[in-house]
Amino acid sequence: MRELTERIDVDAPPERVWAALTDWTRQGEWMLATDVETVGGPAQGVKGRLAARTGLRLPGRRRHVGILDTMVITEWEPPRRVVVQHTGRIVRGPGIFEVEPRGEHSTFVWTEQLWLPFGFLGVAGWPLAKPFVVLGVRMSLRRFAAFARTYPA
Repeated sequence: MRELTERIDVDAPPERVWAALTDWTRQGEWMLATDVETVGGPAQGVKGRLAARTGLRLPGRRRHVGILDTMVITEWEPPRRVVVQHTGRIVRGPGIFEVEPRGEHSTFVWTEQLWLPFGFLGVAGWPLAKPFVVLGVRMSLRRFAAFARTYPA
């Protein structure tokens, strides 16, 4: 397992950051190259299900074409912490989103504990892939900070 943790300060109170974070179907507005939908109803608690598709948006396509990332919410502690268990074929392991209060502002912490696919090839390839994954997460975090700051209260 490999762990990746990134954080960003957000000029919004924790409750607004939480609401923006858990508005799953709008994640594509800030998460790089990703569309998210809930599966089987609203995903606002433990056992809620999500499906994300990360990849390229081809001309004429409404959704991204790429990796399907299915998830189940395993921890739900509003407005501080949500853990999703990635259950897909490629992306596996817990994803942890935490909102830390800083007075009227917040820090958003995103941790992925990745179970690398493809056995030895996945482990050997991680040092090559990691800089691109980190870059994508950091870009997404910057976009999230702007999204949460203007998210409806």
